[in-house]
Amino acid sequence: MTTLYGIKNCDTIKKAKTWLTNNNIEFTFHDYRQDGLDANWLATTEQHLGWESLLNKRGTTYRQLPEEQKQTIDRTSALALMLEQPAMIKRPVLIHNGQYFVGFKAEQYQEILL
Repeated sequence: MTTLYGIKNCDTIKKAKTWLTNNNIEFTFHDYRQDGLDANWLATTEQHLGWESLLNKRGTTYRQLPEEQKQTIDRTSALALMLEQPAMIKRPVLIHNGQYFVGFKAEQYQEILL
């Protein structure tokens, strides 16, 4: 089973979905905004990937944080921020056969899925 997590209007999500479709990979898409974000899912995903890998520091939501908050961010505060504002989660998160991956690179998806 393959599930892709993210936000539907994200360009990287669109690229990942297109790649999966073009390669005839069946997948389920979970949109954080429409389908919600569960604290247990986030905690499990963080255990597999690490909070530093999940936190999207390049996004607008993160960049708008006060500088002091950015300087003192740790696992607990990062998870709270991601739960409150799912746009702060790096996208996409792909779960395939119990393995967790973050980000989209066609070469990586090729290795994982084909």
